[in-house]
Amino acid sequence: MLNGLSAGMWDIRIRGEETHSKLCVRTGRELIQIRHGNANCSRAVVEDRPNRVTVEYSCGGSGYGRTTIRRESAQLVQINSQGIQGGLPFYFNAEARRVGSC
Repeated sequence: MLNGLSAGMWDIRIRGEETHSKLCVRTGRELIQIRHGNANCSRAVVEDRPNRVTVEYSCGGSGYGRTTIRRESAQLVQINSQGIQGGLPFYFNAEARRVGSC
């Protein structure tokens, strides 16, 4: 499912937060571990459907997470992620939209 996303700069808006971030997406896999950034994490695909993927990942001492990404179009996805980062739990729902080139 992630291979069908458009490469480029994506704007990520987490619901309930004023701030948003930008992320250069090349493969779509960059959207899986937003809270753990470029950490070297192992991943396991739990569900892979044409418009939805769920991935669990573990980053050793940095924490772990479970992310579901639902594709609305090649330039718009909904993200639900939860896990542990730095010893603290996190949970968020976000919308990510392609806004241009990297």
